[in-house]
Amino acid sequence: MPWFYFFKPFNSIEFPDLLNPLWILALVLLVAQVILYNVRTRQLRRHEPLVALQEWLLWTGVITFSLILIEAVFAWYFLFVLVTVVAGLGVYVWVRFLRFPPVVAQYNEYLRRTRFFSQAKYKHPEATIRPSRRRRRSR
Repeated sequence: MPWFYFFKPFNSIEFPDLLNPLWILALVLLVAQVILYNVRTRQLRRHEPLVALQEWLLWTGVITFSLILIEAVFAWYFLFVLVTVVAGLGVYVWVRFLRFPPVVAQYNEYLRRTRFFSQAKYKHPEATIRPSRRRRRSR
């Protein structure tokens, strides 16, 4: 039965076709997550909610992929590996599609408002020209 595999150690003897691809994928995704975080936070450093989203994704990835590597090295029960993968993917989906879309939408509205008021302030060309401090003398 499939549930008998839950309490077998996650090693190369019990899971020869699953162990190597899973720990290699976890290692590659961990490195990719760190690189992606560094690149995206440099690009979005002025946009606080988007940087916060990247931080949530980074720490979710670091925790999930590190746990998978630890569970593969120390041959934990397969149940723990399965729970880690499901929980990690669940948190990824929650962060990306439930937690941050309202925050990003609110931030986009804020940017839209500030851009509109900035355009209204400098709509006329004379608005950007500072008045002269000297008065003209009339003769």
